[in-house]
Amino acid sequence: MRVPALLARAQVAEAAADSAGVLRALHPLTRLSLPTSVDEPGHWPWHDLYAHALVLSGRSAEADAFLAPHERAAGKREHASARARLAAARGRLLGARNDHVGAVAAFDAALELIGALPLRYDQARIALAYGQTLRRLGRRARADAQLAAARDGFASMGAVTCVARCERELRAGGVHVPRSGADQLTPQEEAVARMVARGQSNREVAAELFLSVKTVQYHLTRIYAKLGIRGRTELAVLRSGDA
Repeated sequence: MRVPALLARAQVAEAAADSAGVLRALHPLTRLSLPTSVDEPGHWPWHDLYAHALVLSGRSAEADAFLAPHERAAGKREHASARARLAAARGRLLGARNDHVGAVAAFDAALELIGALPLRYDQARIALAYGQTLRRLGRRARADAQLAAARDGFASMGAVTCVARCERELRAGGVHVPRSGADQLTPQEEAVARMVARGQSNREVAAELFLSVKTVQYHLTRIYAKLGIRGRTELAVLRSGDA
C-alpha cells in the first residue's frame, strides 16, 4: 500500500508544479530492493512522473538514463498508455536539449497513443507538457493550442489546480485569459453561479436546473477559471453585492 500512497503524493506535487516534491515522493520507488512489479509497464504509472521531474529540475542526463530501460520494457510489452506517458517525458527531455524535431515527434507519438485510450487526465497532462515545451522552444501558436486543449480537458474533470496552471502558461505566452467579469459567463453558468453564491449545494443546483451533479461541477470549474477565483467562498464574496 505504500506504493499508491507515494504515487498519490507525487501526483499532488506535480499538480502544484513542485518537481522537487515529485522526486522526494518517488525516490523510494527507485530502489533495487523493491518488487519487480513496481517497474512493470502500466502496473504503477510513476516512471513518467519521475522523468518529467528530473528534466524540470535540470537533471537531463539522469532522466535519459532513467527513461531508456522503461521505454524498452513498455515497447516490448506493447503497453500503449505506458508508451504514451514515457514518450511525453522523452519529448520534454528532447525539448530541454533544444531538439525541436525530436521533441515534436515524441509528443505527437504520445498524443496519438493516448488519444485512442479513455484516459482523459493523461491526455490533458500530455497536452500541458507539450504546450510548455513548445512555448519554451518558441513555437507559441502551437503551444497555445496544446495549452488550451489541456485547460479544457482539466476543466471538464474539475481539476481546478491544473486549469490554473494551464492559464498561467497561456498568460506567460502572451494569451489574454479573462480573469473577471460576469459577462464572460454563459447563461447556464450565470444561473449556477447565482445559486451557489446563495449557498445551495451542487445537488440542490442540479435538481433545480435539471442537470447532473457532474455537469454542475463542470460549470463551477469553468466559472472559477473565468472569474479568477478558487472556490465557493470567494464566489459568495464576489456576488455578495448582487441584488
